[in-house]
Amino acid sequence: MADVIAATFDGPDEAEAALRSIRSLEQADKVKPSDTAVVRKDADGKVTIHNEAGSGTETGAVVGAVLGGLLFVVFPLAGIAAGAAAGGLIGRAAAPGIDGKWIKEVSDGLAPGGSALFLQLKGGDIGLILGALRQHKGKIFQTTLPDDVVDGRS
Repeated sequence: MADVIAATFDGPDEAEAALRSIRSLEQADKVKPSDTAVVRKDADGKVTIHNEAGSGTETGAVVGAVLGGLLFVVFPLAGIAAGAAAGGLIGRAAAPGIDGKWIKEVSDGLAPGGSALFLQLKGGDIGLILGALRQHKGKIFQTTLPDDVVDGRS
């Protein structure tokens, strides 16, 4: 089972900044997020959600596009498009990512002008991720991590 973290931030751009920090750690091969979502709530209470495709969806889409390409001879462009769509659905089913219902529940509770970051992790140094969230003044809203790990006692 993958670890999941939801962190809330007071500012509208803090979740995105924290995600950039985590992406830097990912590029250095220190952490391995499998799915992410950034939520913003503007001053009027309008919520926007940017949910990146999880690695399972991306892999499924690539495999599907290749298989669709093999059918290209018989069904030109439709083969590639149908293969990519079917592969994406299969990949999403195999690795479903962050629950959209949970994202909505947390976003409904955000203060106007706030933001939230959702991470599903498939490995890496959890301490580095928690450090990146704290650097941007993120508050752990909910997680599957043990309390002692979140509090830095382990």
